[in-house]
Amino acid sequence: MRIKALPFLFSAAVACAALTSTPAVAQQNFITIGTGGQTGVYYVVGQSLCRLVNRGTSDHNIRCNAPSSGGSVANVNAIRGGEMDMGVVQSDIQYKAYEGVENFADAGPFTDMRAMFALHGEPLTIVARADANIKHVKDLKGKRFNIGNPGSGQRDTMDVVMNALGWTIRDFALASQLSASEQAAALGDNNIDAMVYVAGHPNGSIQEATTTVDSVIVAVDGEEIDGIIEEHPYYAKATIPGGMYRGNDEPVNTFGVRATMVTSAKVPEETVYQTVKAVFDNFDRFKRLHPAFAELKEQEMISESLSIPLHDGAVRYYKERGWM
Repeated sequence: MRIKALPFLFSAAVACAALTSTPAVAQQNFITIGTGGQTGVYYVVGQSLCRLVNRGTSDHNIRCNAPSSGGSVANVNAIRGGEMDMGVVQSDIQYKAYEGVENFADAGPFTDMRAMFALHGEPLTIVARADANIKHVKDLKGKRFNIGNPGSGQRDTMDVVMNALGWTIRDFALASQLSASEQAAALGDNNIDAMVYVAGHPNGSIQEATTTVDSVIVAVDGEEIDGIIEEHPYYAKATIPGGMYRGNDEPVNTFGVRATMVTSAKVPEETVYQTVKAVFDNFDRFKRLHPAFAELKEQEMISESLSIPLHDGAVRYYKERGWM
């Protein structure tokens, strides 16, 4: 009886060995990137990044998605809460969140936030209906102005401007809080006189606004603005080129920040390394995905407007490339 049982036992042992020696299928790692409104450049950044990451999924098992979100402040809070892995954030918001100041004072310093790289410049852009007679930021007083939705970068920057001018929301006939995707339609429907966006150019929302109704891009300069720039090194003077939007043939002076990609120290080094690698190994392809990316330079992206520590995964890639 024992001899007859041997073939069965042998077969079972072989089958068991075969099962245990089969290589395990690597578990796919899903990452989520916070962006902004669907008509803005932040959304394009996230979608472009995910497109490049997902092209290499078979090699690194990372799958990426980049849903529309509330913007810079919302992205920081989502990363901090573990709801998102990475996000596009204005350089000023990056600084304030890390230090735990202004809008982030109650939450305290987000010392686990880490930089990945900087992106395009983002001028503060105010667009007004031509019939509202608004040429300069100071002309907004008493007007119907969309100051931006809470959690957005434009709202945060407008708060800084309003503080510098000594204004509150009571200084406007209406201070609406529409999102970036809603405000262009509101301008065209004459529900507001002006809207604000901190964005790279050309911008879809601003194109929508200026083609829907006769509009002007408003100058944001003067002594108070110079004081903002002097006090906060993450701001810089900027110019919106003329001829980019209908009815706006002359350049307009303003100031602005830079978009940056941030993450958390809790996100694994390999995940950040592969994400950074996807961008810089395909840099020419990335630059073609939106006109705002056309003038990007690698060395500037890994050093300028980054006021927080780089993530170890980013450092690893930059050292491999000989950039650090």
